[in-house]
Amino acid sequence: MKFHQIFKASLHEPKKLAAFRLLPIGKVIQYIFIFVFLYTAVSFTRFLFGDHSLFQSTPEVAEIGKTIGILIYPFAFVLQLVIITSYLFIRVSIFGIIGVLLLKLLHRRGEFRFMWRTAAIAATLPILLTMIFEFIPDMQSYGLLVASLVHLLYVWRAATYYPKKPTK
Repeated sequence: MKFHQIFKASLHEPKKLAAFRLLPIGKVIQYIFIFVFLYTAVSFTRFLFGDHSLFQSTPEVAEIGKTIGILIYPFAFVLQLVIITSYLFIRVSIFGIIGVLLLKLLHRRGEFRFMWRTAAIAATLPILLTMIFEFIPDMQSYGLLVASLVHLLYVWRAATYYPKKPTK
């Protein structure tokens, strides 16, 4: 399956979202890394165009930033890449755990590995919302909450399409 097909289906087809649990893990990780690089590019672009709030937090840090000069840009890019990668993988794992709990509540069959894949693909819209909220100052404080609720909704909708547990 191509990435643009996964992208379109992840936005509005919860039945396919549940079926993505059967995708190879490598394909799912590649899909996540597309968003890692997209998010890093947005964040690094903001940094390039003057959002240096991190480096102006204290005079000492600002002085160090001036001292290392142009070397700050590769360090900033790598640091942002590592932080965003960690953030997205931790986020997907947390929602994978929540998804397993939802499967138990809904009396559905599934394992963490399957729900992790579903949560990873379900993160499409929440990641896009998070990137958009970065540019809206009023939404920055509520952005994580809104994106998390959307992610939870997508995971829940996909969990309803998992196979039912056999009755005893």
